[in-house]
Amino acid sequence: MRVYAIADLHLATVTPKPMTVFGPQWAGHPQAIFDQWRQTVRPEDLVLLPGDLSWAMRLPDAMVDLAPVAALPGTKVLLRGNHDYWWPTVSKLRAALPPGMLAVQNDAVRVGNVVVCGSRGWVTPGYEPLGAEDDRLLAREAERLSLSVQAARRLRQPGDHVLLMTHYPPASPPYLMNPLMGVIMDAKPDLVVYGHLHGVPPERAMTHVNGIPAHLVAADGLRFRPKLLLDTAADQTDSA
Repeated sequence: MRVYAIADLHLATVTPKPMTVFGPQWAGHPQAIFDQWRQTVRPEDLVLLPGDLSWAMRLPDAMVDLAPVAALPGTKVLLRGNHDYWWPTVSKLRAALPPGMLAVQNDAVRVGNVVVCGSRGWVTPGYEPLGAEDDRLLAREAERLSLSVQAARRLRQPGDHVLLMTHYPPASPPYLMNPLMGVIMDAKPDLVVYGHLHGVPPERAMTHVNGIPAHLVAADGLRFRPKLLLDTAADQTDSA
């Protein structure tokens, strides 16, 4: 099984919002995502989707956007982004999702020998300090991430990989310590993936959290091709 990730699909079937207003790199979206996904991902693979999946405001409309994603190869794990206003309670969402689509919220999921946990995150302190409300929301997201990490620990079996998703980046330049980073450093996942940042080449973004590899997987930065994170077939080769 190979593990891929791509964030910020920004689908808009029912709620039209042409993404080209954010730059010419979005021309051909979302068909470019679907075409390159089919060229890259196999049915037995896993794809992480860390947020901003649909511009819809209601779950039924979002399901129209998610239907073509569900039909693509691979098992998908969804995380809420800051624009996913349609996201209901996780129990209601899971009841609506088609087979092969999973969601993480205050918990974790296990697919093969991969455990996935995560939280949306929030803006983090950078060159300017946060206001009181942002501090409160960041602390809340750190607590939600901690709950998810605890669930991952319960699910994890020997030989498993633990992958952690956030929608917002775990830190902002100059990458000061913050509550999210503290949870990630304590969790010690194999890697972190995040989205949210547009117009930023992945090589210019945050690449690690205190040595833990971190990957920016916003769709436009990847030129709409899901990014390969892990090939678990190597585990079997190493143990042979």
